[in-house]
Amino acid sequence: MGMDNKMIVSSSPHIRSIESIQSVMTDVLIALFPVALMAVLLFGYQALITMVISVATAMLVEALWLRKRDIYNDGSAAVTGLLFAMVLPPSPPWWLVVVGSAAAIIIGKQVFGGIGYNIFNPALVGRAVVLVSWGGYMAGNIWSPPQPFAFGADVAAVTGATALADQGEAIQYKLSDFFIGNVPGCLGETSALALLIGGIWLYYRGHIDWRIPGGYIGTVFIMGAVFGGGFYDNHLMTGLFHVLAGGVMLGALYMATDMVTTPVTPAGRLIFGIGCGLITMLIRLWGVLPEGVTYAILLMNAVTPIIDNFTVPKQFGGVNKSA
Repeated sequence: MGMDNKMIVSSSPHIRSIESIQSVMTDVLIALFPVALMAVLLFGYQALITMVISVATAMLVEALWLRKRDIYNDGSAAVTGLLFAMVLPPSPPWWLVVVGSAAAIIIGKQVFGGIGYNIFNPALVGRAVVLVSWGGYMAGNIWSPPQPFAFGADVAAVTGATALADQGEAIQYKLSDFFIGNVPGCLGETSALALLIGGIWLYYRGHIDWRIPGGYIGTVFIMGAVFGGGFYDNHLMTGLFHVLAGGVMLGALYMATDMVTTPVTPAGRLIFGIGCGLITMLIRLWGVLPEGVTYAILLMNAVTPIIDNFTVPKQFGGVNKSA
């Protein structure tokens, strides 16, 4: 490092890291590979088409917005596009994928100033846009069940309700089905095994703090066990059902851990995770929607500055503002 770089002064916090944005985004893409692979194996070529359209749209829209020829750039647009595809059903209309992915980049990211300045998770902003605008494709009771290795089949030919939307449908599946991914759901929600493999990689690389997914998953389990009614064999099994079903694992490991939109302190991250779990279960148990992960994380993104304000330690010798 040269003397010129040593004399640069910037605002706090001052964090030294040899990692670049591109290297972090590459690690996230690596972590999402088993999730994407499992989605293709379970739902066939339509899942692959959905992911390709979403990623290509995100990279192209960001390149056009920034007036750059390098559509990959730092890799963050590719990550946003792939994460958005993970929260979509297996075979949505192509135009819905394009609109949602573009909204994730423009509304969720670039209008705030680009990467590092956005206050909401961009992929979830895209999902919120299509969920509000075309709820029939996103929150309805008609979902494509997995058909492993069905690359030549029409996956949308047979449909059924998701486990969260219909408890009668839920009890037809074992917890092992939810763990492997043999249940209806969004592309990245079904296989807890694939999500855990990617999450372990991100934790090993130091990109996620255990407090957020731990607080999130722990809160969901406790509330599911206590207030879930024990419909899934017993109360403990019902708690596990709420952890494995729907988007909790995807949200806890890949969405809620976004470094830009989450608190900076250890205590703040734990509060953030618990808050996400609490809101998710309030919506699931007593709301009109079967799933609450999207809105839970977005709402907690909004209060991240407040959490930071209460959990960042006061500087030594600082003056109490209330004095």
